[in-house]
Amino acid sequence: MSNAANGLHINKQRWKIFLAFMVLIVIAVSLFLSNNFLSKLGDKEQSKATQWVEAIKKKGALVQLSNDIFSELKKKERQKINVVVEAQKVLLQKSDLSKSQDVEFSLSIIQSNTDIPVVLLTEENGIMQYRNMESIFGNTADEARKDSICIESAKEWKAAGQFQLIEYLDGEFLQFIFGSSFELGRLQNESERLIASFNEEIKDNKALIPVMLWDVSTDSLEATNINVGAKQSRDLRGDWAQNNPPLIFDFGSGQKRLYFSESEELYYLKWIPTFQVLILGLLILVGYFIFSTYRKAEQKRVWAGMAKETAHQLGTPLSSLMGWQAHLEHLKVDPMVTQEMKKDLVRLERITDRFSKIGSESKLEEKNIVATIQNNLEYLEARLSKKVELIFESKVSPDLSVLHNAALMDWVVENLCKNAVDAMQGVGRLEISLVAQKSTVDIDFKDSGKGIPSSNQKAIFEPGFSTKKRGWGLGLALVKRIIEEHHSGKVYVAESKLGEGTTFRITLPVR
Repeated sequence: MSNAANGLHINKQRWKIFLAFMVLIVIAVSLFLSNNFLSKLGDKEQSKATQWVEAIKKKGALVQLSNDIFSELKKKERQKINVVVEAQKVLLQKSDLSKSQDVEFSLSIIQSNTDIPVVLLTEENGIMQYRNMESIFGNTADEARKDSICIESAKEWKAAGQFQLIEYLDGEFLQFIFGSSFELGRLQNESERLIASFNEEIKDNKALIPVMLWDVSTDSLEATNINVGAKQSRDLRGDWAQNNPPLIFDFGSGQKRLYFSESEELYYLKWIPTFQVLILGLLILVGYFIFSTYRKAEQKRVWAGMAKETAHQLGTPLSSLMGWQAHLEHLKVDPMVTQEMKKDLVRLERITDRFSKIGSESKLEEKNIVATIQNNLEYLEARLSKKVELIFESKVSPDLSVLHNAALMDWVVENLCKNAVDAMQGVGRLEISLVAQKSTVDIDFKDSGKGIPSSNQKAIFEPGFSTKKRGWGLGLALVKRIIEEHHSGKVYVAESKLGEGTTFRITLPVR
């Protein structure tokens, strides 16, 4: 019977290991496939982000080139207008215009200016003459309107610093005010449009990567596609710069730095494997808990049914035996025989009562735990091997009351004692001791048997596990069930050494 029970236990353990191994393989394959897939997605996201950064870098370079061209043309226009101003001075300062060769040369210089608009005003802002204003006048034919446009344009240009004063008489000055050529203005507008488009593209890049455009001179945030405060943006700037060096641009208004980071999608993709492991682990734990609960419930129902059926089957022959014992007493048979029979019948009756309590709510009573154990040991001592030295020691108060069921506790003591005697092969020393703790009482069963390997110290409480050649491996399982489920206590191997013995400890709560 023991070999069959151990075979079942070993097979169950093997199946558990096999199923656990299969679960690990499934998890490993799932993680490998998902990580491979996520890695490809991450590479694509990174590639898209890299392409966008390269495109931004090229566009920034284009904007910067456009701005450089604009600056160079503006510089050349300023040089050209300075020559025109000098020529204008020559004309205004010569008294004999008809005889001067310089006058003709100056006129040719002034006439060569066919694209830069200029306005010559008196100190009182009276118009003396203007040139190249057609693009500004448009379709206006009204002279008064033209004068008004000249005055307005002159004010705007003068505010921008585009003017010079020319002395034509002692203490008398004229204002030479100039604008920008049509081509230069168009290029300036295009440059501004490119810069604005650059900033807008940064703001609109919401689905790719987070970016921030900072002005170095003012240390201010010019454009970003994320919603952050000033302090947070400065912190992010430092973090991003450690992972990705910023791109540097200069659009003529000061140096700009473009900071960027990885996309949110890529950030979340990195965390998916971790969440996957956690979720799979949680599902496995929940599944194991559910199936374990169902299995234990099924075991309880089987135990309860078997126990009640056993109690029912014992009832009829027990009643008959009690009748025969009474009949023998009436026949004046040797009193010692009938008294021993009566003791055994009482014991059988208590065993039947024990089985009937399995699976039902056992009634616990505040009783003297020392007396319960001592009475049971007195009965067992006469029925155990004479070569076993049974020692009982109590270090608790003689009247210590513990909430327990005496019939079930007798069963526990009997099983542990018989288990110890079997471990000692009928020869040795068995010590039962009680020790009071703060809120519990410990009951130790120490034998001098062969000991239990550490690998089996938990398995011995499982139904079907046994190290004996005979038996079903149910004794310690019953002990565990009675102590933990009926008395809210604990039972475990407190100490065991191979060849020296084992100590089982029962811990019961004390009110």
